[in-house]
Parts: sequence; structure tokens; C-alpha cells
Amino acid sequence: MAELHRIDDPADPRLADFRDLRDVELRKHLESEHGLFLAEGEKVVRRAAEAGFVPRSLLMAPRWVDGLGDVLDATDAPCYVLAEDLAEQVTGFHVHRGALASFERKPLPSVADVLAGARSVLVLEDIVDHTNVGAIFRSGAALGFDAVLLAPRCGDPLYRRAIKVGMGAVFTMPWTRLPDWYAALPALSEAGFTTVALTLADDSTPIESAVAGVDRLALVLGSEGHGLSPRWEQSADRRAIIPMREGIDSLNVAAASAVACYIAMHR
Repeated sequence: MAELHRIDDPADPRLADFRDLRDVELRKHLESEHGLFLAEGEKVVRRAAEAGFVPRSLLMAPRWVDGLGDVLDATDAPCYVLAEDLAEQVTGFHVHRGALASFERKPLPSVADVLAGARSVLVLEDIVDHTNVGAIFRSGAALGFDAVLLAPRCGDPLYRRAIKVGMGAVFTMPWTRLPDWYAALPALSEAGFTTVALTLADDSTPIESAVAGVDRLALVLGSEGHGLSPRWEQSADRRAIIPMREGIDSLNVAAASAVACYIAMHR
């Protein structure tokens, strides 16, 4: 059972895992160095614990202690309880959901393990906005996709904002990073997947026809600004578009993923 520690000093060194959450670069360094990630809000904290992630520590306002009693009962990690105004001084923003938890990261599985038994996979190239990463995980999980593969420069799905937007989908959706960017799509084709890239290329066909009849599908999405790299665009087995009304080129990548996942679910 977690031991409760009442905290009156926002500079208390025991709160290091929760400090300066708005500083993205600092948090990337800290979380990578210490092998941790943060979950925010009662639902997300509980989902992380239920998925088998081990808590390092928890931080919450007094009013949330009872609501997360089951999580606290199941761990011996310390729980730091402090007033909401003090919590804001620690984190750098108002923790309106009242609870944060620091969890240990798990080792990433191999690509082969992630793909084992998968029929529908999302493949992300250089999507760096954590909101988009989280939204794509959520869409994939909701619409029948089995796994996610990330290019080396993609944003971290376990960054707090990505977890929050995705409502913890990253905890249950198998995922890993691709070790080889250059040969990633040909390797997926060799593994039995049809790679379909969402892109505005001249030879793109409507997404409905591009995925029709495909057994094992790898749906490929590119970065927020420039889309897919020429290498990935051309090495995909097929190129697809979501047909737009005249005057609109494309959707935000998170919205496009939701539309494409829905269509792929009904292929």
C-alpha cells in the first residue's frame, strides 16, 4: 500500500519526477535518462497501472486520494499529497485533473514481436507533435488496428501530452520504433503487409480502392508539414488519398488517420 506524504514545500526534492512539465526539451532528457513517463488524470493513471506499468511515485491533491484508492492500495510507491496551488508551482501548470503518476518504462519489443498476429498496422514517419501522436494511437485503437510502428524521429507516445490525448491507448496498443528508416517499408512488404501511403502523389488513388481486398495492411502516415519523405512515398506498395472537396488539399494528420482507419476497418 502506498505511503502518503503530505508536502508543504514545492521545492521538495522528492518531487523531481513532476517538475517543469511545460519544458518539453527538459522533460525529454529527464524522462529518457531516468526511464520514466507521466500519466495525468484519474482514468489515465488507472489505465497505466492496469496495463502493468510500475509506479515510481504519485502526486495528487487531497480530493483525489480516495478516488485512486485502489491504485494506491496496489503499490508501495510513495504518494505525495499537496494543495493544488503548490502542485501548480511544481509542474508549471494547473493540474485540473488533480492527479499525476510517474511510471517506469518497459523495454520496447522487437518489430517482429509487434507484428506477430497483426492484420492492420499504422506506420508513422516523423510525426513530431505529441497531440497528433496521441490522437493517432487513439484512432487506431478505436478502429481496429493492431499495432503502431514509429520511425526513429517520431514523437514519444509516452510523453504526457500524447498519453492524455490518446486516453491511454498507448498502454494497450502494441508499438515499437523501427530500427531502419531507409528499408522500413520494403521490409514490411517482405513480411507480408501491403504498405499504403497516404500522400498527394500524382498516382494516388482513393483510399477506399487502395485498401480494398488487402489482407495485412500497413497504413503509412507522414509528418505534419511536408508529409511523407520521397523515399517512403515511392517505396510504399500503393499510394492513397482521402478525396477532398475542391479547394481543400488535405486533413490534419490526426484527422486523416481517423478517416483512413475507419475505411480500412471496413475493407
